[in-house]
Amino acid sequence: MLDRGKKVRVVGRDSKKLAPFASRGADAFPADVLDTEALSRAFAGAEGVYVLIPPDMSSPDFRAYQDRVTESIAKALEKVGVAHAVTLSSFGADKPDKTGPVVGLDKMEKRLAQIKGLNALHLRAAYFMENTLAQIGIIKSLGMMAGPVRGDVLVPMIATRDIGAVAAEALLRLDFKGQKTQELLGPRDMTYAEAAKTIGFAIGKPDLAYAQLPDEQVIQAMTGMGISRNLAQLLCEMSAAINSGYMKPLEPRSETNTTPTSFETFVEEVFLPAFKGQAASAR
Repeated sequence: MLDRGKKVRVVGRDSKKLAPFASRGADAFPADVLDTEALSRAFAGAEGVYVLIPPDMSSPDFRAYQDRVTESIAKALEKVGVAHAVTLSSFGADKPDKTGPVVGLDKMEKRLAQIKGLNALHLRAAYFMENTLAQIGIIKSLGMMAGPVRGDVLVPMIATRDIGAVAAEALLRLDFKGQKTQELLGPRDMTYAEAAKTIGFAIGKPDLAYAQLPDEQVIQAMTGMGISRNLAQLLCEMSAAINSGYMKPLEPRSETNTTPTSFETFVEEVFLPAFKGQAASAR
């Protein structure tokens, strides 16, 4: 959007992370998403806003945290009368329960629908390719990939930069009315077993395998990484919903919901540099 000459305000908790955007001409606005008054000031005068629930990995009650963030964002949008909002939602947000943290996105969509005069586009994104970055430590310690998702279940996977590109285009056009949802399904559906093959080839471990682990083992590993037990349990619930097919895309794959960045490109440009201990270049 900056490249297109638009006036952009970036809002975040860490002013250091806003600095790269400020250096390119953005208005940096440090604020906590739970500070409704600060968000109101940040949203003031905006033609459109891109909103999301930032993760709080250590929250002892993650769903309650999500609801507080949603309410803070909604009240700020209401107060200043923003006309257009694009949200980061997820496939599975059509379900009211049993999808772990995605339940909070269902509630976010419904809360924003209550705001009079707000046109909202909810981007129901696929499983983030970036979620596989958590495998780096597992590979280095166990020599394999492991997690709660079944190794043979097909999952739509997306690079987060592709979500950003769609959100930016929507904010440039501002042509959506009422409450809209759009699924973003990545370039193709793939299994974790396939992901392990691609990653293994890239890191020089062609025999790299993936194993599904019992939930309690996953929860213990996550809490060891600093994730709260509550959030770890919710992530296992989400994985179970993916495994059973309860949480799945509603739209058939199309040109509109298919995004360009392949998993192979993601591994080469993001995963491999992170695996080697390097920071992936900002794009």
